[in-house]
Amino acid sequence: MSLIYALIPFLNTLILFAFETAYFRFIQLKEYKQDVYDTLCSSLLLSTLVITGLMIFFRIPLAAFIGLENHSEYITLSAIIIGFDALSALPFAKLRHENRPRKYAVIRITGILLNIGTVYFFLTVCPAIIKNDSNSILHLIYSPRLGVAYVLIANLVASLFAFVALSKEWSGVKLRINKTLWKEVIIYALPLTIAGFAGMINETFDRVMLQRWSPLKGDAATFEVGIYSACYKLSILITLFVQAFRMGAEPFFFKQSTEENAPRVYARVMKFFVLTICFMFLVVALYLDVWKILFIRDEKMWAGLRVVPILLFANMFLGIYYNLSIWYRLSRKTTAGAYITLIGAGITIFVNFIFIPYFSYMACAWATFLCYGTMMVISYLWGQKSYPVPYAWKKLLAYMAIVVILYFIHIAIIGIWHSTVLNYTVATFFLAAFGLFIYRVETKEFDNLIKSFRKTT
Repeated sequence: MSLIYALIPFLNTLILFAFETAYFRFIQLKEYKQDVYDTLCSSLLLSTLVITGLMIFFRIPLAAFIGLENHSEYITLSAIIIGFDALSALPFAKLRHENRPRKYAVIRITGILLNIGTVYFFLTVCPAIIKNDSNSILHLIYSPRLGVAYVLIANLVASLFAFVALSKEWSGVKLRINKTLWKEVIIYALPLTIAGFAGMINETFDRVMLQRWSPLKGDAATFEVGIYSACYKLSILITLFVQAFRMGAEPFFFKQSTEENAPRVYARVMKFFVLTICFMFLVVALYLDVWKILFIRDEKMWAGLRVVPILLFANMFLGIYYNLSIWYRLSRKTTAGAYITLIGAGITIFVNFIFIPYFSYMACAWATFLCYGTMMVISYLWGQKSYPVPYAWKKLLAYMAIVVILYFIHIAIIGIWHSTVLNYTVATFFLAAFGLFIYRVETKEFDNLIKSFRKTT
């Protein structure tokens, strides 16, 4: 699963060609407003057919590249999933731009439930029934040898549902391409695509590198990948928030760009973003013993839990970088984004290549940390020269430092006195203390936020 889902994001990035971001950028321009959606959808349809077709044609070498020579059918399923996901991307972007979160959320959540339900049916219900009834009719649709393929089949069911549910957003599309607009979009989107491709190296390709360069071999190396991926899931709370933030922030930032006080608004958004992810860091890191039971059922994989705090902070850096990246998206200096992400990819590859043979998945975690941290710093320094934003960076760094100190104090206390009650008591006390501290320091900011909320409602 980890190896397949390390490949899928790369090809998703290649097909989408940053058209979502381009849509939000160019839909603001009056001269192109009528043609943007038709042009991007037409271009996306063509690229999707070509790339998914090539994936299916070259499924055998692609399977061999990620170490799954005997399962080329996984690549075929992945190609179809990627195709439907790509064709759903712009309709989803349209819903976001038109402020239609209910339809967006209903389709997304229903797709998730379908995915989970299909996985549960094939990997839990079917084996149990067939075990008790060798003549069950389920033999017609279930075969134990397919294994991971059922995870991909479940994903395909969800992706197909989303595409069908968004048919109304496709029905009004006129298959035409405004050549002038298309050229401008490509110039704008190409650096973002390079950045996205390099970003996938930073986000997912470490699994493939771990499989290839691990000090262990064969199934043992594959199990190392499984440990790392399972523990990576514990940073999912921050990852999910960052993803949700991106969904809402991207159209908001572009709309806000025409206002005089836009930089001040961006700085305020950054402050609340950092405060939120600091709380999330503490919630996961201080209650790690709870999260590991919920998310990692195999106790053998708990050996990798030491990577979790590193990955949590790495994803905090990534979220801050997404906030900072607004400067090159608004100023149309998207080449800067490509350079920054390529530097991050270079760090990822270099650190993993040098240290995986000695430190296994710990090298992957630190590579992710260094990569996103470097990207964050470069984007801030470069962005302040091109598009100054009054970020309260000293205060934000202080908040991040405080949560790290609280985490290490918690580890030290639990290391001296081994007690479950003490563990959760200290964790709760630190979380509450940090919350009270933030409220006192940011009382004025919270009061202004409440007033703004009351005005809008």
